[in-house]
Amino acid sequence: MMQDSPLSRWLSPLMAFCLSLVIIVTLAPSAGIQIDRQLDFWLLWLGSMVVLALPICYLEIALARRSKTTALNALSHLTRDADASARWRLVGWMAVTFIAFLAGGILSHLSLLLPQFTQFNVIPSFILAGLAVLAFALSFVSRQILLLMTGIGVILSLILAQVSGTETTPWHWTSIEFKEWGNATVLALVASGLGMGLYWQTSLQHASQSQHASSTVLPIWFAQLLAVVAFGFMSIQHALPMWTWAVAAIMASALLIQLAKEQLAQRQIALPIQWMILIVAVLIWMIPNLQQQFFVLLMLWGLLLCLIYAIFAGWIMKISHLRKSMNFSNELFYNLWRIAVRIVLPLAIIVAMISVIGQLFG
Repeated sequence: MMQDSPLSRWLSPLMAFCLSLVIIVTLAPSAGIQIDRQLDFWLLWLGSMVVLALPICYLEIALARRSKTTALNALSHLTRDADASARWRLVGWMAVTFIAFLAGGILSHLSLLLPQFTQFNVIPSFILAGLAVLAFALSFVSRQILLLMTGIGVILSLILAQVSGTETTPWHWTSIEFKEWGNATVLALVASGLGMGLYWQTSLQHASQSQHASSTVLPIWFAQLLAVVAFGFMSIQHALPMWTWAVAAIMASALLIQLAKEQLAQRQIALPIQWMILIVAVLIWMIPNLQQQFFVLLMLWGLLLCLIYAIFAGWIMKISHLRKSMNFSNELFYNLWRIAVRIVLPLAIIVAMISVIGQLFG
């Protein structure tokens, strides 16, 4: 676990901004999240950030405050506290595998972009293999350094993309389509890194020491919000400054692999099994002609994780458990959160999954 430092309190918000932007750019082509500047879509996304992303973010931090350990290790304790079936612990395994799978997706997206910016005609699978080796090696670097390098790469990419002066479509209104709800939900939940236990993992120390969960949750949520605003207003998707973005993507992937390794190690999984899980989840992206299907799987998998956590926290855990962990100043806020987690989130995520599947076959 990372030792206390001046950066530790802001590790999760900074990571939320960097990872959210990297994941958004990775998923944008597959999710249909393009820089079209449709006011109706971005307002729909803003609503989903308030109604969906904020309750899930509170959920993660509340579970961190209660368990005082990382997600994979915590679920055995949480299920016992709730007198729940051990099958609920599978979500922890799904999440830690998803983290490595997401790292592979980021590297796969980068491997498809790099040949367009170089004079070398190299097969993307070979590029992905090289990037994976680099990311695994970098995963042994200090978390602060990885986060700092990711932040530098992201910020330089934003600045250079803006300086390039690529023309963007003016803001305009369009009619709302059903598929836009799925895209907005993916943007609010999956692209924000929720459901994986990442903020649960990196906020453990601060969340345990703070009096209220809001002091940990709100900086993370605002950072996620800022990342999407940056994507929406800047032309990063159309004028990607490749080498600075490559630094951001590789460092973010290394950070994800490091976080997954830490969860597996705390669960006391044998080292060969740890590496087998991580390597397979990353290198499966080398299978040719399946990248588009894998990106759809990535979105559906991420939504499913959020759905399972919402059901577990809203319906399986005892009411008193998370009320004390969140320590809201007003009982009304807790009741609103509980309604969102028990009813709004599951229904909204199921509709979003139907939308994503519909786009796949549409």
